[in-house]
Amino acid sequence: MVIKNVSLETVCGYTSKLPKNTKPEIAFAGKSNVGKSSLINALMNRKSLAWTSGQPGKTQTINFYNVNDEVYLTDLPGYGFAKVSPQEKEKWGQMIERYLHTSKQLRAVFLLVDIRHDPSANDKQMYDWMVYQGFHPIIIATKLDKIKRSQIAKQVKAIKTGLGVESDTPVIPFSATTKQGRDEIWELIDAICVDNIEEGLPSDE
Repeated sequence: MVIKNVSLETVCGYTSKLPKNTKPEIAFAGKSNVGKSSLINALMNRKSLAWTSGQPGKTQTINFYNVNDEVYLTDLPGYGFAKVSPQEKEKWGQMIERYLHTSKQLRAVFLLVDIRHDPSANDKQMYDWMVYQGFHPIIIATKLDKIKRSQIAKQVKAIKTGLGVESDTPVIPFSATTKQGRDEIWELIDAICVDNIEEGLPSDE
């Protein structure tokens, strides 16, 4: 996709109403320090539209980024390492669950995991939970530039095994530094949106 214009259109907190968007939504989930904001910035060819931080857990809202008035990239709150109270984490979980259940435009969920490590218990829990909700998460293995090329196949296999993914589940190695994997992610997003249009699902009202 050629990025012509992007904007942070809607920010939803725990008590906010979800927007009634008329374009497809693609959601991104992952633990707090997996590089989700960096990925979204890379996809949109922006340096700091999605705010990145050395402090995990800064994304505490659901952020809707409008890309070309064609699709929304949805940044979900991170999980895992955020230093917040159990009550606050529970609110984030309820917020994500409400979004997954009620969004009429959500077309796919990408789950980010760190390619350097085996999936954590939180990663596995999130993957299983999304499958239970009826989704088939696409996996993005972030921080690709942090490992040697010879390690990629081994780490991708470890991610597939650790999450227990279905055999045809895409696992896309990605680097926010080199942008490797960016085009492949956009190709999948484009294909998902086109498939839904061809199936007659609502894209505009």
